[in-house]
Order: sequence, then structure tokens, then C-alpha cells
Amino acid sequence: MRPVSAEPVPPAEATAGLVAALQARILSGHSATAVLEAWCAERGLSADPHLVARRISGPDKPLDAAQRRRLGLAPDEPVRYRRVRLACGVHVLSEADNWYVPGRLTPAMNAALDETDAPFGRVVRPLEPTRRNVALRPLRDPDAPAPGLDDPLFEVDAVLATGAGLPFCEVAETYLGAVLGRGP
Repeated sequence: MRPVSAEPVPPAEATAGLVAALQARILSGHSATAVLEAWCAERGLSADPHLVARRISGPDKPLDAAQRRRLGLAPDEPVRYRRVRLACGVHVLSEADNWYVPGRLTPAMNAALDETDAPFGRVVRPLEPTRRNVALRPLRDPDAPAPGLDDPLFEVDAVLATGAGLPFCEVAETYLGAVLGRGP
């Protein structure tokens, strides 16, 4: 169960502009973690704007053939899966499915992903990742009333690559209504 904030999201007329602003920042940024931490600080969602990745238990989702091609995987190359909710304080801002190639990360990065609540983007920052967006899917009508905290706003699929261009992760992110709120 997610903690629920006492603060509502903004009125419906402001929602479309905020969603568009966040989408633009996510699509132009190199790290969704960095974008969300800056957004969290700017919107005052928590006294500590650092994200925490809360694991979601369940079966691993397999990669499809297109995802395997985008990652440039050999037929038997291992891939790990990590599903998390990214939270800033009590606000769950997004849910993310990460498929990553452990052989393209350092042992310390793999350990951090296995053993900590650090967001993926913070763990892999030393790789100087770039982000190539594969898809943006709006999930709500811009004229709809203001969303609830858990209502999905939009999804982004992206491939992360090292600064040298080697792909190492595909991510599917769902951004939630709580990302539009204001802190106490």
C-alpha cells in the first residue's frame, strides 16, 4: 500500500501544462532520476528531494525481440529485471520496469542494484549515460479532471547507453498523478 499525501494535485486547468512540462524534461534529459529529483525539489514534494526505489515484487517480465535488438544482446547474454516505484518522501512519482545487462555494468553497480534502494539512474551515473526515447504514450485526456495521486499520466520507453554508445538498459516508466502535487 502506498502512503497517501494530504496535498491534492493542482486544479484540472493547470494539469495539462504541468504534464507537458514534465514530459519535455523527461524526454530531453539524460536521466529520469535526475529530472525527477530536480522536479521534486522545485515542487517542494519533500524536505529531502532524493528518490528512493521501492521494489515491487512479482515475476520478471521477459524482453521482447525488439527490446533485445535495441540492447544488442547476444542470444545467450543474461539480462536482469528490476521493477520499482520511485518515491520522493511519501509521494510515489513513477513506476519503472528496468531490463539491464549486468555484464555491461561494474560489479559495484550490480551489487547496488541488487542490495539497495538506490534509483537506477543514480547507480549508473558514472557511465555518463545517454537516453534514447523509444515511445511516449499519454494515458489521459488533457481535458479530463485533475488526476488522483495514483492515476497514470503517461508512459515513456527509453534505452540507456554508455557515453561511448553501448546500450545497457531498457526502461518502461509510468508517471503518476502524485508527481504533480505540492509538498506540505
